[in-house]
Amino acid sequence: MSAVPPFARVPVFGAALATGLALSMFSAGYGYERDELYFRMLPPAWGYIDQGPLTPLIARAMRNVLGDQTWTVRIAATLATMTAVVVIALIARELGGGRGAQSLAAWAFAFAGYPMVLGHTLLTATLDMPVWPAVMLFIIRAIKRDQPRWWLASGAVAGVSMYNKLLVAVLLAALVAGVLAVGPRRLLLSPWVWAGAALGFVVGLPNLIYQVANGFPELSMGRALADHNSASVHIVMWPFLIIMLGPPLVPVWIAGLVTLWRDRSLRFVAVAFPVLLVIVFVMGSQFYYPFGLLAVLFAAGCVPAWRWVSTRLVWRRLLVIGVVVNAIVSSLLALPIVPLGSVSDTPIASISQVAQDSIGWPRYVAQIATVYRALPDGERAHTVVYASNYGEAGAVDRYGPDDGLPAVYSGHNQLTDEGRPPDATTTVVFVGGQYDHHARWFTSCTVKAHLDNGVGVDNEEQDEPVAVCRGPKEPWPLLWPRLHHLD
Repeated sequence: MSAVPPFARVPVFGAALATGLALSMFSAGYGYERDELYFRMLPPAWGYIDQGPLTPLIARAMRNVLGDQTWTVRIAATLATMTAVVVIALIARELGGGRGAQSLAAWAFAFAGYPMVLGHTLLTATLDMPVWPAVMLFIIRAIKRDQPRWWLASGAVAGVSMYNKLLVAVLLAALVAGVLAVGPRRLLLSPWVWAGAALGFVVGLPNLIYQVANGFPELSMGRALADHNSASVHIVMWPFLIIMLGPPLVPVWIAGLVTLWRDRSLRFVAVAFPVLLVIVFVMGSQFYYPFGLLAVLFAAGCVPAWRWVSTRLVWRRLLVIGVVVNAIVSSLLALPIVPLGSVSDTPIASISQVAQDSIGWPRYVAQIATVYRALPDGERAHTVVYASNYGEAGAVDRYGPDDGLPAVYSGHNQLTDEGRPPDATTTVVFVGGQYDHHARWFTSCTVKAHLDNGVGVDNEEQDEPVAVCRGPKEPWPLLWPRLHHLD
């Protein structure tokens, strides 16, 4: 067991604080991202159709304790990113990286593209960002320090992760495949490894019980995502490997892959990465799933990268320039730095899905309210708003009361189980793209408006219809299941 270098507290904590400050400064941003609007309206539960309970619970808690604002929801995202920065630096340290390598790992990761996107917005992937590297950090410690008790820490973190998503099982499966392929196979016989696995199982057991009792809804959701996304995932996943941390950092994580391959004790991690890519490709659910292990490769690559440039001044300057340029570009793409009115004139409007999904919500709700207020007084008493997706539903839930809108309902994902319109409902203000599919369930439907965010950003809601549908053809208990959809 080789000596572990001292922890570079000042540069590592400095990077974490710097990214925390940057994220906090722009946390109000353009507005809520659609997933945040969804999470903040979900009541606490053991689980949901489309995910585990952890992220919605945090969003709801922030809303109730600190107020219903974008910056309150995003405090958790900022803290998760700061934690991930420290964990990435600690991985570099475990692999022999001194002050320079740890500083590179922390500062480059803190201001890289996808970490900043996840730090700006509270998504389920945001909480996975520190968790997957933490699982790997403790595995690396157990092996490199020959301190097998760290397997227990790894198992505990994996168990907690299951309350966010079951996706950590994919990481563990890839690691097991790596061990079986290249060893050391003695790990599979270690009582400490099995104890860590058992601890993770016990910690995550309540969520597993929920999944079993409800027919594994997260797996059903995964299949629905694959049906919807697989064609694009199979294409986008590969260039996204270059984009996630930024092109200037690609040589670093490739160096990390090579470094891990050359280390016989950790070679299985290098093999696990392509295995993970194959699994994600076959799943076809989301293209960003490999990010957690890619971050570990990056941390590993910072050690040889810094060693290489430390004796070559020109290369060190080029590395620093690459990190700085990457940070500037990443900040512009990930944070709401460009004024809202100018976004459509920049590449941000077409590149950043998070920016697209954060623009226009209050204006959309105001337009829905205009359609609602145009209804006769007597009809409004029996009218509800139906949203095609959870982003629209969350926006109406957040801004609708101030505009005088009634309760909002949706058949999208978990919202189907959160309640249906009252039996006496005769009129629905129908919002969004599902209108075309569901108009046949009403006696009449008339489009009254089209949503317009006013800044020319072509997001999912732009130009979507707002219709008034009257006379449901079936009683609501029968009609409601027909409006349910997973995606």
